Formats: sequence, C-alpha cells, structure tokens
Amino acid sequence: MASSDIIAAIATAPGRSGIGIVRVSGARLGAMVERIVGKPLPPRRAVLARFRDANGVVIDQGIALYFPAPHSYTGEEVLELQGHGGPVVLQLLLERCLDLGARVAEPGEFTRRAYLNDKLDLAQAESVIDLIEATTAQAARCAIRSLQGEFSQKIQGLIDSLIDLRSLVEATLDFPDEEIDFLKQSDAEERLRATQRRLDAVLEASRQGSLLREGIHIVLAGQSNVGKSSLLNRMAGEEVAIVTDIPGTTRDAIRQGIDIGGVPVHIIDTAGLRESRDTVEKIGIARTWSAIEKADLVLLLIDAIHGETAADREILGRLPRALRCIRVMNKIDLVPRAAVVERHAGTTTIWLSAKTGEGVDLLRAALLEAIGWHSTGESLFLARARHLEALQRARRHLQQAADHGPQLELLAEELRLAQDALASITGEFTADELLGEIFSRFCIGK
Repeated sequence: MASSDIIAAIATAPGRSGIGIVRVSGARLGAMVERIVGKPLPPRRAVLARFRDANGVVIDQGIALYFPAPHSYTGEEVLELQGHGGPVVLQLLLERCLDLGARVAEPGEFTRRAYLNDKLDLAQAESVIDLIEATTAQAARCAIRSLQGEFSQKIQGLIDSLIDLRSLVEATLDFPDEEIDFLKQSDAEERLRATQRRLDAVLEASRQGSLLREGIHIVLAGQSNVGKSSLLNRMAGEEVAIVTDIPGTTRDAIRQGIDIGGVPVHIIDTAGLRESRDTVEKIGIARTWSAIEKADLVLLLIDAIHGETAADREILGRLPRALRCIRVMNKIDLVPRAAVVERHAGTTTIWLSAKTGEGVDLLRAALLEAIGWHSTGESLFLARARHLEALQRARRHLQQAADHGPQLELLAEELRLAQDALASITGEFTADELLGEIFSRFCIGK
C-alpha cells in the first residue's frame, strides 16, 4: 500500500441509514475539499455544506469535517463527508472523490496507516476490529480498554522491566573485574521473579479475555426426543427450534448465539443420533458427528425417565477422547427429581428440565466452569492467538533465564528473546506478511 496515495471509502455499513460517511485520507487534500465543498474548511470543526459533482450540481447536503495532519485518525490529512445514508448518494459521493484523484481504500487501510504513522500500536489496531465485532457487552468493554492502550501499557511495563534486567546483566558482563556485583546489589533475582509473576498475571487475563473474543462452541447431542431442541429454546429465550414428539424432527444443525455471563456461546442443536433409513435424516446424523468433531464442548442429553441406556453409552464411547462432555439428564419434571449437579470421577452430570427451566441455571454455571471462566471481565484483554503465543514464548524464555542463573551470557540471551516476543505484540518487530494478514480482515472503511 503506497502511503502517498489518497484513499477513500464509505465508512458506514452497507444498506440504508439516517447518516452515511465517506472518509478520505492522504496528503494535500485542500484542492479536493474546495472542489467538493466549495470552500476551505477550518480544522476539526463541523461545517454544514453542500457536496457538489464536477458540474457543480449538488449531490447531497451534510456535515464536512477536516482534520489536518498529524492530528487525525490516520496521522494524515483526513476529510469526512457526513451525508444521508442512502447507498446511491454515498456511491455518488465516493465516485466524486475518486474522480478527484483518490483510490478506493483496501480493507483495514485507514487503520494500517494509523499504525504506520504511530497513532496506534499493533495491539490497539487489532482492538479496533475486536470492538466492531464484539458480541457481548463485556467483550466490547474489554476491546475499548485495549484500544485506549491498557493492554499495550501492561506489555510495555514488562518490556521496561526486561530492559532494566538486561542492562544489569550487560554491565556485569562488561565489567567482570569490578568489585561491585551489579546483579546482587540490585537484587536482580527477585526482580526477575517479580517480572515472571507480572507476566503470568497478564497471560491469565489474556487467556480469560480470549474466551470473550472467540466464545465457545457447544454441541447438543443425544438420541432422538431427549429434549435437545427444547433445551436450545430454553437457553436462547425464544423458539429457535421446532419441538414435536415425532422422532427425527431436527434434520439439520441449528446454530444460535447466546450470552452466558458475558461469554459468547455458540450452541448447535443437532439431529438425534439413532439408526435411520431416511436418507435426509442420515445426512443430518452425519453432520451431527461432524459438528461434534469441531466442538469445544458437548452436552450429551439423556432422558431422565429411562436413565442412561446402552445407546447413550455407545454415543459416549464414540466421542473424541480429548473433547469435554457434560451429561444432561433431562425431563426431571416427569420423574420427578430435584435439579442437581453431580460430579464423580471427573464426570459432570446435571439433572434439569428444559421444559420448565428448573436446573438450567446450574447448567449455565457448569458451562462457565468447564471452560475455565472465573472472572468478571473488568481487567481482561481480548487477546488473539498470536498474543497468547507471544506471551507463552516470553514466559518460557524467562523461566529458562531463571534456570541459567550464573551463566550470564545465556541469561542475557534469554532476556533478549523474551523482550522480542513481547515487542511483537505491540508491533515493534513485525513482519509485513503478518500486517497484511491482520489488516485484510478489517472492513473497507476502517
């Protein structure tokens, strides 16, 4: 992407809305401003204006905003034209900008320029798309904290500590004959342990935060007519799936997103697992097993009236060994039996009624426990896989640094590698290929 280009894009979502925005970024936008608006614009002040085409005909009327460099989102000159949110009028306005020398922005190019011009670091840039895509209120709050720099400040604090430790080690290496032992005098060993503890805290907060970002995929599995669709409807709070007494009603997977304690949960209701000669139902059963293979957790529903049968045990035996499974004994309203959570030999069983809702809150709590959720989300970061990998890599290097002890050359190298791993999170050292992958996932106007 040539930073000298002027780029333009519609910055609001497709479709009709009350307001639509066309955003332009680049150098020397004065001529474009005058030809569209008809006059220079004062910096950072909303001006009511008519937007005109090449013949002077009014395209739209709205608010024009001009941000001079470097005091803008991208760090370049930025023009925002806020008009009416009709697709046709916005397209006409965009085409006018293109006629005056701009080109259509690529996905994420505005934010990429903000990163390249030091308006945001890489972790902050990634939090922009996390904020846009947040599916729960907690996820949105975590994303805005990262956008404001809280995650980056934690990382930079760790880097600063490593720089201090490295300077002590290097001083000891450079002056081996001095009577002063820089490492002992500065209690470097305790400072290293303190840095490890701080890194562990950031890693745990990031692991928890990744649940808010990615969510968890849960498959409802079991024989026909055990209440999978009823449980989906109960947890979703609406009639998402058709419920009948006829076996095989659910033929294909039904996906529904819900919020449990701020964690996005993607529930998949599947076809009942049984022998069938129906061609369509057999396809649905095959898709059930496919969904199970990709799940993070399976809820195996069992009819509490009949208890665990040989068919249920056969399903359990076919589940992937590494896949977490919670057994749900449904229909306790017909037994009757109180709702309860049972834990035995590593197996969790929940007795509930999807029809009445009794025990469903116990299931929600068990789901959060199963995925390791134990935070209110007030100090979490929406970590991505690359953030977690970098933090884990830094943790390994710090542990190796602690293990090397008096071997100062090896200690210095491990500290350097830990610092490099942390610096990759904020983008101090980042390959162009990674930047391309990150920003290609953004929308065009961002």
